[in-house]
Amino acid sequence: MTTADTSPRLAGSATPKTKPSFRLPAEAGVVVALVVLVGLLGWLQRSFLEPANLFALIEQAALPGIAAIGMVFVLSLREIDLSVGAVFHLAAVVAAVLIAAGIDPWLSALAGVALGTCIGLVNGLLAQALRVPVIAVTLGTWWIAYGLSSVVGKGQAITPPADDGGFFSTLSGKAFGVVPASVVIFVLLALTLHIVLHRTRFGYRVQATGSNPEAAADAGIATTTVRLMALALMGAVAGLAGVIHLGAQGAIAPADGNDFALFAITAALIGGTRLSGGHGSVVGAAIGALVIQVVLSGMALLGIASAWTSFAVGVLLVAALAVDRLGRIWRSHRADRRQAAKRG
Repeated sequence: MTTADTSPRLAGSATPKTKPSFRLPAEAGVVVALVVLVGLLGWLQRSFLEPANLFALIEQAALPGIAAIGMVFVLSLREIDLSVGAVFHLAAVVAAVLIAAGIDPWLSALAGVALGTCIGLVNGLLAQALRVPVIAVTLGTWWIAYGLSSVVGKGQAITPPADDGGFFSTLSGKAFGVVPASVVIFVLLALTLHIVLHRTRFGYRVQATGSNPEAAADAGIATTTVRLMALALMGAVAGLAGVIHLGAQGAIAPADGNDFALFAITAALIGGTRLSGGHGSVVGAAIGALVIQVVLSGMALLGIASAWTSFAVGVLLVAALAVDRLGRIWRSHRADRRQAAKRG
């Protein structure tokens, strides 16, 4: 038999009322940064804010942005994929060669995406078999993929013949005569993968595995399968970006995609994805890609030589790493304070 506790409460021991808390979205900081940068450049040069220029800017950010939203899943697992640019290039080269051989362009594009998916899967299998971090494996596959691109493409730009199936006209066209096709795909893919990451079992398992692999495994999550699926998704996304580039430009040059890995990692970190794993933001990565492109466009606007672009992206990456580190320190401090308050 249980007895009710009828002892009087001590003064001040009443149950405190919970105050409604308001949290800004995780992407709020990068949105503010984007707005400030666009406003500043618009103030310096009014033509920067013209719709045609803004659409061109988004179009330039679309393909590396697609790579960035795929990278979110990899970073959320506490991993890094360095082979993104090489996969992008090899998928485009293979698709171009197949088109030149007379195969239907849409099937050739599908083959490029499938190739990217297979490379991502191989990255995961090798990392698991060799028991090494993905970053080490993808450093090797980066060289392998670029070597294959050089062999297949003979180190030259490949320009496949125009087709009658609408592949090139579709991907180089503009929706409503204004929005480039690559931008439409970029936005739709970002929304889709946002839902996948935050509203599906797979997305939950990716973040749980990255947050605490041992606890995730104890909870019954097949962490190895989750890693393989995330890396296969990264490869598929990189391959998709490659064939979109081929369709939009009508050719693939030897240097295309060289900086995609650096760009993708930087955009994802700027957008709020944690290097320590466990949390990612697809929308933030997409906005981060726009931030990088605005910075690069601003440099061109100010007459800074294009040779400085890699330097600028590197600076942004270091800054993003610093912010990520400060965020971890702040979260740890808040957790310690909460624990102290509970003990008190």
